[in-house]
Amino acid sequence: MKNDGVPIVKEGLPFLFIALIASIAFWFGGVWPISFLFLGAAIFIACFFRNPERMAPVGANLVCSPADGTVISVTHTKENEFLKEEMQKVSIFMSIFNVHVNRVPIDGTVKDMKHHRGRFMVASEDRASEENERNCILLETGNKTKLVLVQVAGLVARRIVCYPAIGSFLLKGQRMGLIRFGSRCDMYFPKSAQLLVKVGDKVLGGETLLADLKE
Repeated sequence: MKNDGVPIVKEGLPFLFIALIASIAFWFGGVWPISFLFLGAAIFIACFFRNPERMAPVGANLVCSPADGTVISVTHTKENEFLKEEMQKVSIFMSIFNVHVNRVPIDGTVKDMKHHRGRFMVASEDRASEENERNCILLETGNKTKLVLVQVAGLVARRIVCYPAIGSFLLKGQRMGLIRFGSRCDMYFPKSAQLLVKVGDKVLGGETLLADLKE
């Protein structure tokens, strides 16, 4: 999968190079305060687009987090995009200080995918799930269980990146995309799934368990 084995995702390199070049140019131009400002921006960009290795939890029924961040909502609600049924929903908010590489939550096949243009409200607001720019993915496990993952853009985010295509078979923990800058991920689970997180929990993409499907 794209961006495997690199410390900074390729989507962040243009921003990093621009900030570094600007810092060097202002340094040689003798405008040191602005040079330091761009150097700070380069450090922030490198941190934002960092791409750490993760060890996915073993277990065909165990679902890991698709993103780093904080659990801001755990609720029952209707999934309106694909399945049109009542499901359990876990929402994860990614601040600008979190890793923004998204991970595959469970082994499965991408059965459908839809991208919606929308607003750019603060991603922590409940309405962001339905009104913001978002990318919706329907995943089906080997046992035919269906889950939905939604990448939601935030206040500053202006691009959602998703690597897989419809029909792709994905492995848990694989890098599957990113959202820049500041955003959220929503996961929809069957009502029979046992959720393993609560509001306020800090999670790591590709590592922290969100649910046990108990198949």
